[in-house]
Order: sequence, then structure tokens, then C-alpha cells
Amino acid sequence: MASRIRRHGPPSEARDGSRRRRLPMRLLLPLLLLVALVAMLMLRGYVHSEILADHRIQPEAATDKVPEKILEGGPIIDTRSGRTTSLGVPDHRLVLTFDDGPDPEWTPKVLDVLKKHHAHAVFFVTGTMSSRYPELVKRMVDEGHEVGLHTFNHPDLSYQSKKRIDWELSTNQLAITGAAGVRTSLFRPPYSSFADAMDDKSWPVTEYIGTRGYITVVNNTDSEDWKKPGVDEIIRRATPHGGKGAIVLMHDSGGDRHQTVQALDRFLPTLQQQGYRFDNLTEALGADSALTRVSGLDLWKGKAWILLVSAADGITSVMVVGLAVIGFLVISRFVLMLLLSAAHARRVRRKGFGWGPAVTEPVSVLVPAYNEAKCIENTVRSLMASEHPIEVVVVDDGSTDGTARIVEAMGLPNVRVVRQLNAGKPAALNRGLANARYDLVVMMDGDTVFEPSTVRELVQPFGDPRVGAVAGNAKVGNRDSLIGAWQHIEYVMGFNLDRRMYDVLRCMPTIPGAVGAFRRSALQRVGGMSDDTLAEDTDITMALHRDGWRVVYAENARAWTEAPESVQQLWSQRYRWSYGTMQAIWKHRRALVDRGPSGRFGRVGLPLVSLFMVLAPLLAPLIDVFLLYGVVFGPTQKTIVAWLGVLAIQAFCAAYAFRLDKERMTHLISLPLQQILYRQLMYVVLLQSWITALTGGRLRWQKLRRTGVVEAPGGPVPTQRRRRSSSDRRPVA
Repeated sequence: MASRIRRHGPPSEARDGSRRRRLPMRLLLPLLLLVALVAMLMLRGYVHSEILADHRIQPEAATDKVPEKILEGGPIIDTRSGRTTSLGVPDHRLVLTFDDGPDPEWTPKVLDVLKKHHAHAVFFVTGTMSSRYPELVKRMVDEGHEVGLHTFNHPDLSYQSKKRIDWELSTNQLAITGAAGVRTSLFRPPYSSFADAMDDKSWPVTEYIGTRGYITVVNNTDSEDWKKPGVDEIIRRATPHGGKGAIVLMHDSGGDRHQTVQALDRFLPTLQQQGYRFDNLTEALGADSALTRVSGLDLWKGKAWILLVSAADGITSVMVVGLAVIGFLVISRFVLMLLLSAAHARRVRRKGFGWGPAVTEPVSVLVPAYNEAKCIENTVRSLMASEHPIEVVVVDDGSTDGTARIVEAMGLPNVRVVRQLNAGKPAALNRGLANARYDLVVMMDGDTVFEPSTVRELVQPFGDPRVGAVAGNAKVGNRDSLIGAWQHIEYVMGFNLDRRMYDVLRCMPTIPGAVGAFRRSALQRVGGMSDDTLAEDTDITMALHRDGWRVVYAENARAWTEAPESVQQLWSQRYRWSYGTMQAIWKHRRALVDRGPSGRFGRVGLPLVSLFMVLAPLLAPLIDVFLLYGVVFGPTQKTIVAWLGVLAIQAFCAAYAFRLDKERMTHLISLPLQQILYRQLMYVVLLQSWITALTGGRLRWQKLRRTGVVEAPGGPVPTQRRRRSSSDRRPVA
């Protein structure tokens, strides 16, 4: 195809003179975005106890190593600075403690009841919940309650190393600091009970906690509200005997706590009438507050943590919405493709179908060529075998490899060469159009070969005077390599099945540059080929729709094109296609508010193209991101089943597309691998196109290195097949 070579600057040199390769920006930006996305997902998984959570619970052990005064002492255990002491709460003092919160539903209700009855309490909060609901922790502190550490992920610390214990404490403290601007010296171990339940497994942990500056608080009165035994039973179990003081265990999180709230509303005034006071811990002990204000760097670290967690939750929520959107788009596209392509096949294959009177008039075939020396002879010879009368106009767009001389040396009748300085493919096509003799014009690429029947099949739809352009059936000729096989699947399933669908909907977005036909009058009415975008084929197709012409698909007009054979070449081609499509959509955006044919295309065609060709591929990586996340962190089985379900739908669509195109099903063997590897490359290409568009960047044409190996099956050019060398396969630098 006619194109310009994109030249890149040389690699930078290190100070020692050695050449140093820099990571291209097209890779660096998507890589940074991927790293940030994975980091946010990991943070969200950690905060929601999906990552690094340990739900093991230590069975009861011996108590030989636990001091007797601890086993028989009070629920407040102080092992700081080598101490081994315990305390109780004075008589007629009750310290209500709530574990596992804050909970967005039940904690506010508990706080409301406490405020109503002028009572204080201690909330032993987890880091996971504090990070997610920091406003509730702040409310606790602001209303005079104390907060204590209950670890970050709620593991049984007797199973954990000192390093993990430190991590649980520090991240729990970080969350409290970020939420309320305070530090606390109170700690309650998960799965704790009375002091006499301390054993040889939990006691070393309690001792270590003291060395970190924390007082361990268990309880001596358990309401057992988590069992939901009823309001009366919760009150009975929470009430101490004989006016004694107590630390009462309750929960404001971990499930339905409506019984706890109701019991609390009756329990507080009843015991207050009996002379009890409901204080936080240090109020009950007459000690200094367990909370200290934090300022400076530590405070900002805490606030940054809360901000990151909020961002992770927000991003994940957006991703979930995006996943729902992409799921809907993917399923919708598959359903539309299957139903409408089947309708298209039934229509054009029914007995007696015709577009109108048979088209027998001669056709001008335009072949823009820029440095196509390896391909141009195959291309021209395939046209000479055409079953339809044609003239061939080869427009040499400033080639430097003798492309024009090769065609002239062939000395074939009805083949003309038009030379011009390098001006790009749109200019070459317009030059060819100006030199064409006939009203019907076929356009093809210089690396493509036609079957003998291609031109005849391509122009028959012009029997309908409403048809202004026809898209042919472009096929990958070099499908013997893995990357070629993947593109073959994409062409048959993605492009040609799509074209059947868009034909029925009358909003075909693109006539492929490899094989398309136009009325000269239609092209002239819209101003010919434009160089406003890098996808001139999409641009001209949209322009024809807006001018009121029908654009249809001719399934039997097959053309065999040479697809890129390296990742670099494929990247260059798809980058240009993606960016050019975005440019074309933007150029024709006013069709959304136009009337007549332009408005119909704007309100039907543009949204479909934007959804299925731009938005859906952009969001599609979410499927793979959540797949990987689900496989690693669960639920693994459900995740794999869901992904296999999507793959099965794609395989069914691909099989149907291959059946319509009469292709061998054996090529679909590589479909799963295509979904895992090839699709990821397309994601990054589209993302790069978005980045280029959003930053206002400009692209130039990029020339792909050709090998000249493509021929039409059964065509007249097997003698022109050249043996591929390693240099032919080498990507353009």
C-alpha cells in the first residue's frame, strides 16, 4: 500500500559510549497503567481480606507457662516494660466493648444509642473496616469513645510470626491515624475470651504485644450477641452480678446486629437506674486517655493510606461497572453477529437473489503502490486473469525500489503506470481516480492478489442504483505462521462476520483497502479520498453513508492479502487502524445531529462503531484482569468456569464464521492461545491509540516490509512465489 516510512531517532548512548535502548513510550505508559491497576487491586484485596487473610483458629492448649496471677486476674493485662500485671474495673462501672467494626449499617446505630443514653464505650476496630469506613472511626473519637486495635485482617496471632504481628499492629494503627488523627495503646486479640482462657500459645503473643507498648484488653462478661439468642438473653448475659464492674463483650459488625442494638437500648437505661456508669476504659480506671493525637509525617501517612484505600475501592467499583458494560457489549455483539450474519447469508444465498441487472461494463482497478517490488508482479498478474473486463492503473507513489519499472517491464495490455512524488495513499488513489476511464472503480493494495472471479463478484451489487460502494472479502494469505493464523481467525470472525452484521444494519463502517469498489460519481460527490485521517478507507465509507449511498458486502469477492508477520509490523498496522478509526469517528461526529441519511448513520452507525470497535476493545482487558485476580485469589473455580464460558461463546461464533466463509476448522485450534496472547497485544495497541488521541499526538504512515509470498488459491501466479529469506521476515527498523 502507498505509505510513508516513519523514521525513528537512534537509541541513546550511555556515558561509556555503549548504545542503550529505552523502553518505548507505547510500552511504558500501558505498563505503568497496568502496574498501577494491579497495585490498586492488590490493595483492595488486602483491605477486603481476600489477600494474606489467615482464618485458622488455634485449638486450646496447656496453660503451664501462663502466670497464675494472669489466669486468676482481671481482663486488663499489662505486659509493658517487663510487667506481668492485670486489672479489673471498679464496681458499678461497665466498659462496653464492641469488636470487629466499624460496620456501615450497625455501627452508626450503636453510636446513636450510646449518644442517646450519654454512654461511652471502647470500639476494637479492625484495620480492614477502619480503612474502608474512616468517618465512623472519627465519629467514635469525636463522641468521646475510645478505639483499640483488633489487628488488620483478624488473624489468630498465635499462628503468626513477630514480623506479621508487627505488620498487623502497624497497619491497624495507620488506619486509625488516617481516620481520626490519633494513636491508641489498647489492643484486643482476635478470638479472645476471658483471662483464664489464656494458654501457652496465646501468652507469648500477649507478652510480645506489651513490648510494643500496648495494653491487652480481654473481657469478663460476654453477651454472646453474635449467636443472636434474643434481646432478653443478651441483656441477661451482659449484666454483671452484685454490682461488680465488668468489661462487656459485644459486636457492632460481622453480620446482623439488630438484636444487639435493641438490647443496648434497653440495657443502658436499666443499669443506669441501678447506679452503673458506662465509661470508656481509661475513664473507668481514672487513668490518662489511651488515645494520643498524631501530627506531622505520621498523620499524613495515615491520611495517604485512607486516600489510597478509597481510591482502590473506587477504581475497583468503576472496574466492576466496566466489566458489566463489557460483558453486555460482548454478549450483545455476539448475538447481533450471529443473528444478523445468518440473516445476511440467507438473503444473499437464496435462490434467485440478485442486486438487479447483471453488471458487465468494464471496471478500472486502481493499485496504489509504494515500494511494492516484491509483491506488485503477483498483484498485477492476478488481475490479468480476471473474468471481468478491466483496466489496471498502478499509481507509483514515489517508490525507490523500482516498483514502476517492474510493472512497465511486464508489458501487459490494459495496464498503465502513473508516477507521482511520494504523497501518501489517499493522494495516490485520487490520482488513479483522475486517470481511470470507467465509472466503476475497484481499489486494492499493492500486496494483494485477486481470484479470477473477484472483480466480477465485487461489482455486481452496483446493479442496484442505490449502492455507492461494495466491501469485498479480505483474507489472510500468509496464514502458515502462528501470528498469521491468529490474524486469519480475526479476519474471518471479527471483520467479515462484522461486515455481514453491518450490511444488514446498513451502517458498514469500513470498506477494506485490500478489496473495495466504488462508483466514481459517489466518490466525486463526497470529495474523493481524504488524508484527514490515517484510516482513509473508514473515512470514505462514513462519508458515503452520510451522502445517502448504500454500502454492502460481497462475500464471494475474495482477495488474498499479506498480513504482518512480526509483532512490530502488526503493532504498527493496528496502531494506525485504531487511531485512524478514532479520527474518522471524530471527523463525522456531526452526523449525530444531522437529518436524513447522515443523521441515520450518525445515530445508528457511529454509536455501534464506537461501542463495538473502540469502547468494547478498550474495556475488554477487564475480563482478563478479573480472570487473573480470581484465579489467584478466588473464587478460582467460578472464575475459570466464567472465562471458559466466554471462550466457548467466542469459539461458537468463530466456528459459525468459518462455516459461512467455507474455511477449514483446523485453524481454530489456536483460538484459546489467541485469546490469551494476541488479544493482549491488541489491548495495548488500542490503549496507545487512546493515549495518542487524548494527548493530541499525530501519527504518520508506517510502511510494512513485504515478502511477496501471497497468491490466490488456484490462481495464475504460483510461478511468482518466492522463497522467503530471513531478511524478508525481518521487521522494519
